[in-house]
Amino acid sequence: MDELRFAAVGLNHNHIYGQVNCLLRAGARLAGYHEEDNALAAEFSGAYGDAPRIATLEEILEDESIGLIVTAAVSTQRAELAIRAMQNGKDVLTDKPGMTSFDQLAKLRRVQAETGRIFSILYSEHFESPATVKAGELVAEGAIGDVVHVVGLGPHRLRRESRPDWFFRRADYGGILTDIASHQCEQFLFFTGASDATVLSASVGNRSVPDAPELQDTGSIHLTTGQATGMIHVNWLTPDGMPTWGDGRLFIVGTSGTIEVRKTVDLAGRQGGNHLLIADRKGVEHIDCSGVDLPFGRLFLADLRDRTETAMQQERCFKAMELALQAQAIAELNGGRN
Repeated sequence: MDELRFAAVGLNHNHIYGQVNCLLRAGARLAGYHEEDNALAAEFSGAYGDAPRIATLEEILEDESIGLIVTAAVSTQRAELAIRAMQNGKDVLTDKPGMTSFDQLAKLRRVQAETGRIFSILYSEHFESPATVKAGELVAEGAIGDVVHVVGLGPHRLRRESRPDWFFRRADYGGILTDIASHQCEQFLFFTGASDATVLSASVGNRSVPDAPELQDTGSIHLTTGQATGMIHVNWLTPDGMPTWGDGRLFIVGTSGTIEVRKTVDLAGRQGGNHLLIADRKGVEHIDCSGVDLPFGRLFLADLRDRTETAMQQERCFKAMELALQAQAIAELNGGRN
């Protein structure tokens, strides 16, 4: 395979660094970046000094040697950027959320089908989490039988002073379930092996930042596939005393065992993150997953080359966002009630 050249466009969220590093580890080459904000561009250049700053988006879209666009632009701007990229023959890897409305989702589905380009979202709490990847391997091996219930917890630290203005505008960030909970929606589909699910209930609320009324700092979802159920809770309430940005956890209940993933921290327990606890018919085991391989990047590059869907099925990428958008709509229709 010829070296894949990609460009970063829209550096508004620091997840762009995780996206770029994922691709660099897999052997791709950062051909350049476009960002109008000089402060964001300077920070990015400090990390990737060999990559040139490209003056206009059009230069990137017209460069046939660039096959992939990655973006962590303002959330509501990602869909239109991805549409333009696909219409210009580029594949796309975006930060979550990949879109902030049903209209954007419909347009992305249509353009992706028309162009045959790959539109993917780096759901980092799955693909960049070694313990979550290991849990997937165990479930695929049948280690806990058939999955009947999944719980996903995604607490985050607000770090309010470091957040840009758009982060607090509902129209720009899309709501907490559209944003953070899309991670857990994708994991629910992945671990249950389901192609679809139904949102049974959802709620959002603002419990800690009354002077920023458009920010939702807590949200929950209850959903089902008909065979398995799931509970999701996300928030911006991680306390300052926590040694990491959030105590992300995943619980998977199977017919013959259970798995608990402690992604970032084991409170008052073992050092570091990426802990997996499995209980089955043989007993209980702790697995240190810190050295587990992260295959998403190289599988994604192979998909770009072979036009396959081994890193993540295209429909699951869209369906996870569809579920998050549905939950967001249900929660807001009900007036929050969290």
